[in-house]
Amino acid sequence: MRGMILTAGAAMLAGASAPAFAEPYDNSALTGSYHSVHAKSFWSNDQFPKNFILTIEVTFTASGMDYKSANDSNKGQVHGNSFHVALDDSITPLPGKARYNQVRMKQLGPRQFQMLENKDGDVIVGQYWQFSGDGKTLTRWGVGKAPDGVSKAFLETFERVEK
Repeated sequence: MRGMILTAGAAMLAGASAPAFAEPYDNSALTGSYHSVHAKSFWSNDQFPKNFILTIEVTFTASGMDYKSANDSNKGQVHGNSFHVALDDSITPLPGKARYNQVRMKQLGPRQFQMLENKDGDVIVGQYWQFSGDGKTLTRWGVGKAPDGVSKAFLETFERVEK
């Protein structure tokens, strides 16, 4: 059984490290606003905030993805981020950001992406994004280093907000 799990894991990693695709995917159906689903999200340190509220807006264009987030977990201090990132794993600088100042995103498949958040070239958050076949759910999971220097794994689920 362990060998089967290792083989499946190796196959997944091989797919994740595949070279760039010959033809770009049409990601337009994934464009939308996605809102966090607390009941389907967790952090490995068991400290997932009870009041976690995050909305992510993504717009896919020919040159990549526009990202905008609003974290409304603390009603008195709404914060977020916005940037445009290419889907070719190139580094996008985010000047003036304290937690991370670079992002990189690479499309791995029709609805799968890898996003890296870097601080001066050092990866502090590595995550995978998976959109459901109908584009109504976004799941992102990975490992990140918190501002206190302690790493944790996470799985966060988002559902598309109908306008």
